[in-house]
Amino acid sequence: MVEKVMLATWPTPMEAAPRLAAAIGLAPDDLWIKRDDLTGLGGGGNKIRKLEWLLADALRSGADTLVTTGGPQSNHARLTAAVGARAGLNVVLVMPGAGRPDQPKGNLLLDAAFAARIVWAGDAAPAELAGQAQTICAELRREGAVPYLVPFGGSGVLGARGYRQAGEEILSQQPAVRHVVTALGSGGTMAGLAAALGAERVLGIDVGALPDPASAAAAFASELTGSEVTANQLRYRCDQVGEAYGVLHEPVLEAITTMARTEGVILDPVYTGRAAAGLTAAVREGTIRPGERTVLLHTGGLPGLFGHAEAAHRIGQTLHTYP
Repeated sequence: MVEKVMLATWPTPMEAAPRLAAAIGLAPDDLWIKRDDLTGLGGGGNKIRKLEWLLADALRSGADTLVTTGGPQSNHARLTAAVGARAGLNVVLVMPGAGRPDQPKGNLLLDAAFAARIVWAGDAAPAELAGQAQTICAELRREGAVPYLVPFGGSGVLGARGYRQAGEEILSQQPAVRHVVTALGSGGTMAGLAAALGAERVLGIDVGALPDPASAAAAFASELTGSEVTANQLRYRCDQVGEAYGVLHEPVLEAITTMARTEGVILDPVYTGRAAAGLTAAVREGTIRPGERTVLLHTGGLPGLFGHAEAAHRIGQTLHTYP
């Protein structure tokens, strides 16, 4: 039985968001933010919940190197690098791209600070990155290293245990919760929440990281619960992806600025911004209604805002000078 390694202080805070609630059409006491951006290590974020379990498994197997995949602004890659630094393990990140940019920004700058090594994989798609990561693991073994392959996004049955525990935390903090809204990327976060809370209470907002993230989440949830969960049983929406995963979507920019200007909380343009935009759309359509206790899961990702050129430019253009 794999036991997790404690990397953060739990539970994370649950904060009221009355001004945001009013701005999007809910009653002041309806909306709360689960602050999983405040997990601490490596800049914070939800991946720490998964990595506590995955690091324990890596250490049990005698690994000396963590290998994982993600985009240049991947929160998961950044936190894997931080976890490796904390545990004294080497870290190799497999990312799309032609090579190191002249001025690394956002998460990529933090990857450098944590001394991660990066394999640049050109125009590789996510599925191709997984294959390249396997190849890197094989090369490391030939060199005498003991690599541990951390799945994309930390998502799998083992990592999803962290979000089953998060769901239990949410219930202890908000027993009357009706909706928990989360970004849906690689599926592990939503799977763990659904296992703890029931699929009917969890709304996933697709961010465009995978072609079919609901099926991935359903498969992980099935293994966690020991009973079949299908994608059709999950609540999710795909209307906030926009043009593509890393491309700024206009409702997301609006959600980021609304959150910042009502609650003083910063979202990122790929994950939490989309989750908040999906929440707003659900309230507008009436699938989340006033009087229903709702929790928005803040999964972190602040460094990604600084690494997203268009989002940084658009928000920067709103800077006002007095008078």
